[in-house]
Amino acid sequence: MKEIFKKVMPLSLIVALRFFGLFIVLSVLSQYAVELPGGTAFLAGIAVGGYALTQAVLQVPFGVLSDRIGRKKTLLIGLLIFAAGSVVCAVADNIYVLLLGRFLQGAGAIGSVVTAMIADHVRENQRAHAMAVMGMTIAMSFAAAMIIGPIVGGLWSVKALFWLTAILALMALAILFTAVPEPPKIVHSYSEEEAKIKHVFKDKDLVRMYITFLFHSSTMAIAFFLIPLVMKQKFGMGPESYWKIYLPAVFFGIIAMGPAAVFGEKYNKGKEVFLISIVFIAASFALMGWSSSVFWFGVGATFFFIGFNMFEPLLQSFVSKFAKVHQKGAALGVANTFAYVGIFLGGAIGGWLYQKFGESGVAAFVLVLCIFWAAWIFSMRSPGVRDNLFLPFEDYDKEKIDGLKMVNGVTDFYLNETEQIIVVKFDNEIVDAEVIDTFLKKH
Repeated sequence: MKEIFKKVMPLSLIVALRFFGLFIVLSVLSQYAVELPGGTAFLAGIAVGGYALTQAVLQVPFGVLSDRIGRKKTLLIGLLIFAAGSVVCAVADNIYVLLLGRFLQGAGAIGSVVTAMIADHVRENQRAHAMAVMGMTIAMSFAAAMIIGPIVGGLWSVKALFWLTAILALMALAILFTAVPEPPKIVHSYSEEEAKIKHVFKDKDLVRMYITFLFHSSTMAIAFFLIPLVMKQKFGMGPESYWKIYLPAVFFGIIAMGPAAVFGEKYNKGKEVFLISIVFIAASFALMGWSSSVFWFGVGATFFFIGFNMFEPLLQSFVSKFAKVHQKGAALGVANTFAYVGIFLGGAIGGWLYQKFGESGVAAFVLVLCIFWAAWIFSMRSPGVRDNLFLPFEDYDKEKIDGLKMVNGVTDFYLNETEQIIVVKFDNEIVDAEVIDTFLKKH
């Protein structure tokens, strides 16, 4: 675990700094945007969620770019764009310049690139732990942002928050080039046809994960739309008191990630973990939609963070598990695109339902959504059927690996020149590890 932490923490800090910059303005941005010249409630809403639009559009291009020119170069480009967008927001003197800055912030779509880089450094049987480390740093950055944002924005200004965000992006660049090691050198054999983006949609298990990303992010957007509105309008809480709900919710959400990672990855219970998570999310919206006390509403919010965070260490891990090595960046880009589309859909649907039917209408919708989501997960194969072999060059013949193309059940294979190992990914319901071992063994 210590070795995983060492490999993952620098990359997790980069993501956490970036997300902190996005989160820190959430609690104050809408009011600020409305008061700018040209500002309206509709345009303020776009300012709050506009980054997700460019994130959705550019996740796949950034993922593909990272597969071709390298992860570090792509991260450099993304962080510079994010910093530039933050500066534009900081100097904005009207709503349209602010919108431009928010779209630019989202255009630095590096989420899938960082995840792919973690997947490069960490073996697949350890990947859920690595994703849990990244998820915990993001969760802590969110918790800090929810507390620090209103304080800094109130004492100085929202512009100061954007300047802080730009500085944090530059700090992330410093971490990238001083603390992040180069990815291992990987040699992989695939045709030009196999490299096309359409191939990340041919694996049914991958497609199931994409749709799960859509459900997952949709409920997140609905929750973050609903929670502050109910706290303000139903329970009369001001923004300075929101932390009383968010802090325990985030705390228990972080704790839930560890067991989810262990049972999902080590014990191959990912499917069961997903189903339990959906139950927590359904219960959370039932409590938030129909509770008449702030205590039970807070319990509902905590249940949501538990259910939501139990998915976190496994979603990205399973996508990288299912994807071929030369497609990891692209597949994670597609998954994150589905996630950002889900944010837009969740926000739009949640807003419309709340306007028409109130919080109970939103809760009823999510409960129905959870039924379909659980059915979708129930019909999927356990991610544990995808297994891996790590075979040292000294004992196995790397010249034979192209012959694995003829072995039914082998899904991918490549050479890790840095660690001097052959990596074989296979479906253990179709082929036994012993067959592959015997095939590649030196005689």
